Amino acid sequence: IGERCSNTPRSLLQSGDALSKPPAFFSPRSGRPDPSCAGRYVYMYDLPPRFNADLARDCRRLSASTDMCRHVVNDGFGSSFTDGAGGSLPESGAYATDQYMLELIFHARMRQYECLTSDPAAAAAVYVPFYAEFDLAMRIDNSNMSARNALPRDMADWLVRRPEWRAMGGRDHFMVASRPTWDLLCDPNHGGYGNSLMTYPAIRNMTVLAFEASPWQGNDFAVPYPSHFHPSSDAQVVAWQSRMRGLERRRLWCFAGGSRHESRKTGRNQIIEQCGRSSRCALLGKAAVTKSPGEYTQGEYSPSHAMRLLESAEFCIQPRGDSYTRKSIFDTILAGCIPVFLHPISAYVQYTWYLPRDYRAYSVFIPQRDVIGRNASIEEVLRKIPPAKVARMREEVIRLIPAVMYREPAAKGVQFKDAFDVAVERVVDRVAKRRRAAAEGRECRDSVDGYDSWKYNLLEDGQTEIGPHEFDPYMS
Repeated sequence: IGERCSNTPRSLLQSGDALSKPPAFFSPRSGRPDPSCAGRYVYMYDLPPRFNADLARDCRRLSASTDMCRHVVNDGFGSSFTDGAGGSLPESGAYATDQYMLELIFHARMRQYECLTSDPAAAAAVYVPFYAEFDLAMRIDNSNMSARNALPRDMADWLVRRPEWRAMGGRDHFMVASRPTWDLLCDPNHGGYGNSLMTYPAIRNMTVLAFEASPWQGNDFAVPYPSHFHPSSDAQVVAWQSRMRGLERRRLWCFAGGSRHESRKTGRNQIIEQCGRSSRCALLGKAAVTKSPGEYTQGEYSPSHAMRLLESAEFCIQPRGDSYTRKSIFDTILAGCIPVFLHPISAYVQYTWYLPRDYRAYSVFIPQRDVIGRNASIEEVLRKIPPAKVARMREEVIRLIPAVMYREPAAKGVQFKDAFDVAVERVVDRVAKRRRAAAEGRECRDSVDGYDSWKYNLLEDGQTEIGPHEFDPYMS
């Protein structure tokens, strides 16, 4: 969806774009045919350790104020914990997971992927396990742009020398970044925040998965932030969904968050003010902030307290975070709470692989400008929604839960598709379109019509043309 293929002649494509051989349908572990893996094989590079393992081992350099090494354990899930009897999180599968560990989590899942192949010619897609976020976190304060770009440049140069990359010019490759895309798009000639990883031609040819994508780039796609529950069986997921359906939600709405640097521009201050005046709203109190050694110096909310709040409300407000998106979006879905968004880039034009095109089916949209301008009472908007519609919306949110989780990597016999499964399926589909286009002498591009490229991702199946959209005023 949202991908159009140009009629660029084959002769004009980048050199070395010969098609890979069609996937060979065998199991890399047994050597026997495995029909279930037909068209799903993934080849994973065994990268030099400077691109991943060394960065994870050097975790103490990730933050000057926080012990990030506690988050690296358990393949990026962090330390496990129990919530006690009657707690909001289950006794098994609950972890203190940090959002910036997505690269580790994805890598661990790929090592256990049932259709992993050691033959790149048999692969439907090629995975590059580069820990881009770890590298940038260690160098973000370095004012020397060349130093910040050293490892990304090394990564791009290493890739283009590989025969696997030359087979399709990297168009069958993908990687994961535990960063918003914006942090990896810094102009190498003018400096600024972040590094220039995604500006290099080799990376532009790839598919990049990030927990916040740009609606205008075309080669990056948003995947869910990791939350705190990582199930290991279908039964755990079903039990969780059943509990979310049966909860007594005593509050109409809540906000799990605090003030931020530009809170007046994002509506946070107004949300906190409106909630404070209401008897039907709740905020995270001071008791929710942990002050254990090694925590953030300003304190961080404990997963248990945050989830307990989200589970207690019918609606959970989701303003912009430090960037357009925030981890709480997926904590909210996990809690079976109906999200209320103030900006379409926070979810609607981001997670098109995971969330329904009809945003009204599972969420409420209150324009940010109305909240900031005090032209909208959040509570009044929510009170007007009929109970029957609220019930339908909550059921849709609960239905979404499995696809926004990241399950235990070593779990066996699991049938539900988690966020990893959805991402790999969509990457493989995208590469298949590119492969077919190349076979026909065309090149498949995503970045169509400049800033209108986000509209293609919102097209329904069968639609091919874009036009005026209700989100146009927010996307300039």
